[in-house]
Amino acid sequence: MSDSNTTHFTNPSTFILLGIPGLEEAHVWLSIPFCTMYAIAVFGNFTILFIVKTELSLHVPMYYFLCMLAVTDLVLSTSTLPKMLSIFWFNSREIDFSACLTQLYLIHCFSGMESGIFVAMAVDRYVAICHPLRHSTILTNPMVAKIGLAVVLRGVMLALPYPFLVRQWSYCKTNIIPHTHCEHMAVVKLACTDTRVSSYYGLFVLLCVLCVDVFFIAVSYTQILRAIFSLPTKDARLKTFGTCFSHLCVILAFYLPGLFSSLMSRFGQNVAVHFHVLIANVYLLVSPMINPIIYGVRTKQIQDRLLHLFTHKGT
Repeated sequence: MSDSNTTHFTNPSTFILLGIPGLEEAHVWLSIPFCTMYAIAVFGNFTILFIVKTELSLHVPMYYFLCMLAVTDLVLSTSTLPKMLSIFWFNSREIDFSACLTQLYLIHCFSGMESGIFVAMAVDRYVAICHPLRHSTILTNPMVAKIGLAVVLRGVMLALPYPFLVRQWSYCKTNIIPHTHCEHMAVVKLACTDTRVSSYYGLFVLLCVLCVDVFFIAVSYTQILRAIFSLPTKDARLKTFGTCFSHLCVILAFYLPGLFSSLMSRFGQNVAVHFHVLIANVYLLVSPMINPIIYGVRTKQIQDRLLHLFTHKGT
């Protein structure tokens, strides 16, 4: 392995993922909460997809966007956790160079898609609360399809340069990545050439997506809050505000760890490596886990359908 760490190679055949540096002895114990979160994410998101597919009354824009979010969460968590568990359980640390680039691309592609879906869901809530009589004419099925296509294309195109930029660098320092997955900046730091293009592009995408999406979400919820406070009764205000608050919790659970992880990878030289890796994994696992829980608990239609499924099976 020492040869592979010092020999100059334009494209290494494999990278070595260390897992969580400094916490190697706790890998097996750490795998328990991570595996639990992944199991909840998979079960919860597949449940959302099944319920929406089988319940015709849920074939409306809000639940279409929720299904898109569920698919995105499944891909985002599945692209990283199986390899992480193989490191924790079997010490299987090698990852093929092409597989590493694929993993890197999927993480950034579907993270961008998830951010776009949150914008679409915020706009849907804005139209439903502020213009309820026009909701069905504004957000028609063709319009929802166009919004979904735009979200997918934006994620695909913005993430496309990442693997091409990473592939062109020469790697002469080491092929060891102190991480559980192929994070963009963790790979770029291994290159022995000038990688400012990759760093600047990654920062541009982060700020562009973050600023644009958070701006639209903030505008939507500002208008929603104005409409809530103008409702005639306190019960109506509390009910509507409770629904919006749960949506905001989901959004914050996605953006805050993601922003923190991205900034630490670029500017957090004094932050402990294991802390950075843990935050990156929280970003990729917590949001997919809590999304179906929050939307399932807060959405009466999904609760009713789940109750009907279980009681029907029981009888």
